Amino acid sequence: MTQPHRQHPLRRSGEDRTTAAGVPDTEQTRSPTYRLAFADDDFLTREELRPVRFQLELLKPQMALDEAEVESTIVLFGGARILPPSRRAEAKTEALAELTEQYEEARRFARIVTERSLERSGGREDVICTGGGPGVMEAGNRGAREAGGRSIGLNIVLPHEQAPNEYVTPELCFNFHYFAIRKMHFLMRARAVCIFPGGFGTMDELFEALTLIQTGRMGQVPVLLFGRDFWDRVINWDALADAGTISRADLSLFRYVETAEEALEAMESWENFGKRRDIIPGRDTGTGQSAGAPPEG
Repeated sequence: MTQPHRQHPLRRSGEDRTTAAGVPDTEQTRSPTYRLAFADDDFLTREELRPVRFQLELLKPQMALDEAEVESTIVLFGGARILPPSRRAEAKTEALAELTEQYEEARRFARIVTERSLERSGGREDVICTGGGPGVMEAGNRGAREAGGRSIGLNIVLPHEQAPNEYVTPELCFNFHYFAIRKMHFLMRARAVCIFPGGFGTMDELFEALTLIQTGRMGQVPVLLFGRDFWDRVINWDALADAGTISRADLSLFRYVETAEEALEAMESWENFGKRRDIIPGRDTGTGQSAGAPPEG
């Protein structure tokens, strides 16, 4: 991430950090209180500093994406356990084995989107954005690289080790502590949200986007569910509408697609596609659920 500086006569914080590291080793300089606050990891991870950490996780990716001239994204959500067809035999269940075709469809979709992005905007618009992990996320980043373009990976620290997949563009690869700030970054530049089969995380991301759109906290963008058979089996949308917990009109907030070509056609035909309004960071959605951060540490 480049760091352009405005010209001013004041000493840089980085210079003081370097100087402070070389002071004489005394009883006083070894005290934690002597450390520069912005260079003190123990201080920055204290409970009271949570609001500062929220802001840092919002700012760092935002600044890097601005400096990389990423103007808009196409977001891919989907399961980390979905393997490429070449590894079908490793799938733990027959159902997961059948979903390997979704890996290939995500890869193909990302490749086509990236080719169009390079042709139309030099790769600044409709940049593929995933969670940066394995499965469908890997497929999206892989397809973008195969097209010769960039892609974003928004990874998160998990109890079990998870490294970014090898296809994420290194300078667009980020790591998060707060799920909520990560989800904000998924949507802040999104011109479309594409959801492939997945588990709890995918469901969370799907319903976050639908809630923000339903309540007017985010402009309407294409929300495309790949694989109608999967989604009809795991979510009874009609039951929600019949019960009155959502309106029948809410079912028009998303569409089913089966192939990359269907998804591209659905995006292009979506009313006001491309005229995205940003979500309002950290505001209440109006339904008692916040678009901001949960009580994570």
